[in-house]
Amino acid sequence: MQHLTSTKTVGILLETVKPSLTGILFQENSSNQKMERKYLNQKKPTIIENLAFLSVKHRVYLGELYKALVSARITSESSCANLTVQYRGSVDKEAIFLITEYGKIVVQFRAPEEFLQRKNICFESWMNTDTVRKQLSRQDCGSHLCIMVQDLRHGMKRVNVEAEVLERPEASSVRTRHGNSATVTNVWIADETGKVKLCLWNEQATSFAEGDTIQIKNASVSTFRGERQLRLGRTGSINVLQDRAHARAPSQPSELTANNTV
Repeated sequence: MQHLTSTKTVGILLETVKPSLTGILFQENSSNQKMERKYLNQKKPTIIENLAFLSVKHRVYLGELYKALVSARITSESSCANLTVQYRGSVDKEAIFLITEYGKIVVQFRAPEEFLQRKNICFESWMNTDTVRKQLSRQDCGSHLCIMVQDLRHGMKRVNVEAEVLERPEASSVRTRHGNSATVTNVWIADETGKVKLCLWNEQATSFAEGDTIQIKNASVSTFRGERQLRLGRTGSINVLQDRAHARAPSQPSELTANNTV
């Protein structure tokens, strides 16, 4: 087993790691043990919030980051995208982890062993915290740049995505919470990194067909029954970049603005 980090190293960590994450940092000096116990009394929410924060800041799946911790606990080291997770030892049934990115320390923290044995976790529920929402806001995707499907995270807003329409099922009639009748279509779209469901209301799904390449602007990312979804909202729009069926030129896209969102 590798030796635990020295007090001197911990001091450096406390100066370099974001203050909101320091509550779960491992500290060896006795003067900080009382403060550490205070945070550990609420260790589960604190660890969950900080793992969610790390996943958003470093653009990795929260589930994959958690699996990387579990793997590192067994093999001493694992990776998650650009992050390297190292198991540094255990104290009082709590595992110590060091996370680095390209050799630079990101954070060191401790997690209860039983926390690493949890099953059937709903990771999306971990994202519903003020800290995570603020970070998502700072990393807003409101620019003209499109992001990849694999980088979509619950809670993102004003997202732009370019993808191919894999499947466009027939619309289903539903009754809205306002008592109105509407139709909804759950379209499957995909790029080279993965696929995601696009939820469309009324005539939002009538401007394109299966096989078309579309650009989605100002969408939001939500979760329904554990599954990620893109939703247009009132300011969202869809551009058809390439119509396979009719060979429409990419330079002449047709646009549908989402004015009929329920």
